[in-house]
Amino acid sequence: MASQDWMNKDFYQALGVSKTASAEEIKSAYRKLARKYHPDRNPGDTAAEAKFKEISEAYGVLKDDQERKQYDAIRSMSGGARFTPGSGGFEDIFSGMFNQGRSQSGYSTMGDAPGFEDILKNMFGQGAPQPNGAGGFGGFGGFGKRGPERGGDIKAKAQLTFRQAVDGATITLNINGKPITARIPKGVTDGQKIRLKGKGHPGTNGGANGDLLVTVSVENHPVYELRGHDLYVNVPISFDEALLGAIIDVPMLNGDCVKVKIPQGSTTGKTMRVRGKGLDGANGKVGDMYVKLTINVPGEVSDEARRAVEAYRNATTDIDPRADFIKMTRI
Repeated sequence: MASQDWMNKDFYQALGVSKTASAEEIKSAYRKLARKYHPDRNPGDTAAEAKFKEISEAYGVLKDDQERKQYDAIRSMSGGARFTPGSGGFEDIFSGMFNQGRSQSGYSTMGDAPGFEDILKNMFGQGAPQPNGAGGFGGFGGFGKRGPERGGDIKAKAQLTFRQAVDGATITLNINGKPITARIPKGVTDGQKIRLKGKGHPGTNGGANGDLLVTVSVENHPVYELRGHDLYVNVPISFDEALLGAIIDVPMLNGDCVKVKIPQGSTTGKTMRVRGKGLDGANGKVGDMYVKLTINVPGEVSDEARRAVEAYRNATTDIDPRADFIKMTRI
């Protein structure tokens, strides 16, 4: 929750970003500064350590949408001004907002004035339960009955098999001892965050339910890799296929095969694009398949094959595959 010292701290300035910076810009700025000022890279440097703590605090607030909104609201109330122990603080600001000054014996007889956190909670849809009697925000300053409030979001993690990520799946998550069923769309990737509307905490006073935010982890596959709706596959080929070229069958996720032409003189790591053979995406868009070649060299060969390879070597003595490499290593 926000604290009073937010008034005196400019987190945007600490990270070197504007107040309208996107979440990605904030994250990028933090990572750059964290690498520069990390204590492991600056042993014994107290200034670097202090700077690292400053940017870590700033990022901790600005990376969270809810806390960032609260921080921005607090700063806008003060106009960015700095507050000192002798100056008016939060109570003075909010007494002005609600026309509620202190008397010598405390707040007026309208009941206990809400604390700063209570006011913020009400502003940002996280109101706490009302106490009995005239006190509390609902009976403060003549605001009347509290309106509908949206329920809070729930964060969860889900582990998927590669097939579940490809095809989509209905999974059950255990949230605080309560099972919640969630439908994961097809084509999700490792680390992707999915928002499931209305699966969070229930709202109050007729407010909407919060959302369920699921971070997906996808098990690795020995051959395939998903990048968005594109499918990457590592395909082994023989020495002669790499040298002479070939047409090979590459299996797809649905069990069918697609024919791919291997150019003459292909090397390990060469990647070829096969359009429209990836995953189905939104709006009818289909991803592509990327075939990455790996030349498979056998550990043992027959005598006949060995003689053939030796003949090849004797016929290509004028070819030095490392000639350019050796030149590039010279300083």
